[in-house]
Amino acid sequence: MFVRLPTVGIPGRLRCLALVPLMAVGLTLGLWVAPGAQAAVLFGNDVSWPQCPTAVGGYGAPMPPETTQFVVVGLTKGLPFTENPCLASQATWFRDRSKAAQAYTMAGFPTSAQLTAYGSSGPWRPTTRAAQLSNVGYAEARYAVGSLAKVGWRPPVVWVDVEPRPAQPWPSTAAAQRLDNRYVIEGLMRGLREAGYAYGVYSYAAGWQAVTGDWWLPGVPVWATAGSLDYPTEALDRCTQASFSGGTVYLSQWWDATRDYDRTCGTYAFTSLPMPSSSLSNSTADFNGDWRNDVLARWSSGSLRLYAGDGRGSLALSVEIGRGWGAFNFIDTAGDLNGDGALDVVARVTSTGDLLLYKGNGTGGWNLPPALVGRGWNIFNAVVGPGDFTGDQRADLLARRASDGNLYLYAGTGTGGWRTPVVVGRGWNVMSAIVGPGDLTGDGRADLLARESSTGYLWLCPGNGSGGFLPRVRVGSGWNVMTAIVGAGDLTGDRAADLLGRDGSGQLWLYPGNGSGGWGPRSLVSTGWNIATAIL
Repeated sequence: MFVRLPTVGIPGRLRCLALVPLMAVGLTLGLWVAPGAQAAVLFGNDVSWPQCPTAVGGYGAPMPPETTQFVVVGLTKGLPFTENPCLASQATWFRDRSKAAQAYTMAGFPTSAQLTAYGSSGPWRPTTRAAQLSNVGYAEARYAVGSLAKVGWRPPVVWVDVEPRPAQPWPSTAAAQRLDNRYVIEGLMRGLREAGYAYGVYSYAAGWQAVTGDWWLPGVPVWATAGSLDYPTEALDRCTQASFSGGTVYLSQWWDATRDYDRTCGTYAFTSLPMPSSSLSNSTADFNGDWRNDVLARWSSGSLRLYAGDGRGSLALSVEIGRGWGAFNFIDTAGDLNGDGALDVVARVTSTGDLLLYKGNGTGGWNLPPALVGRGWNIFNAVVGPGDFTGDQRADLLARRASDGNLYLYAGTGTGGWRTPVVVGRGWNVMSAIVGPGDLTGDGRADLLARESSTGYLWLCPGNGSGGFLPRVRVGSGWNVMTAIVGAGDLTGDRAADLLGRDGSGQLWLYPGNGSGGWGPRSLVSTGWNIATAIL
């Protein structure tokens, strides 16, 4: 059986771009059963504006067959800031038939007009391009949420469609452009989260790579497409093979000349999904998962406290998230070391030198018990969590050996372990503090800051993105007055990394980063911080 629909000018999600023999791929009545498939597998379809009548701009493509078990409904007319013209009638269709339904919305890089219209308003301060792009993504989410409100629908999941769009292309020729694309997508994710919607990403390997590079998001659910099927079990393979982003695959899709088809993966019953933790680029400090960086501090009593950031440079009153932390002589936020999407903390036991991984739960607490990730770490007199220092999207550690000042890179595997350590610097014992602030220079690479003991100079050691350093630059003097220097990422909400310093009187100062390796005027955050024996 062959079916042909009009192909001229049909973008994106209606894959009516080829003449496909349906029997060749084993599709009948919208249902396809792979050999050995679990009985719990559900089969459905996704629909959007191409299923609208031609009178309202659609293509009159058929709605799913009555046998479909679920639908995923598109909210746009193929691009952000557009609306599926028959969203209301499609919602009525699945409601009348008692079909389970989720939604998807398109992510897209803004036009110049859209950047002007939306870049200056949103949750980020629009003083950097990264913040403006993030605000546009946030506005894309708000537009989609508005479309849902018009039809009175709150689906359990809204998927974010990320793929090349010829009608409004993503810039993708350079790594810096792909980083910009991530900012847009992150803004969209945050907008959905703040509206109370769980989300995941839809894409395919080549498309994801073209738009975002090798962006690794293990904590974000995946809806993976197999395309038009090169072999009968390809859609099932999308369920079991590693996904394009490292996230767990919950749905897989394929298409023919008539419809898009979907199936659930594993034991997923097409219900709600866990709310992902935030994926702030270059952040190791969004501990409660609200897309704002936080500060942790251990008090002299051994109580570990969370100071939630408000995204504007202030910190909330502390909340206790652990006791007995006086047993550790080193603590630091380290990013997502175990690959579950939530940010973690590493701590060294004073009495044994054991290194423990405290796995964050993404909401300000822990998934206990902690994991032992190293022995004999008492040979080091400094351990720093810089984030992704090697450029492979996995969080790493840097450790300075006390005996000779050699700086070792422990590249993270993304599963809570380490690759063979390598020396990346010598003579670092001249430094009295080493800090991982995130990306200070705005090039998308994790950097280090180091205070020189003899002079009080603060040195910026820019990361080269592959486990080494570019030439260092002096960025401050007189820093010996600080009893603690803390890299907490972007605290001011402009997507530029900032720095905190505690002086001898216990005052905590914020040094706002300018996104190019320097600082704006400092401001006082709060007082009384001498109670803290560690700030991270």
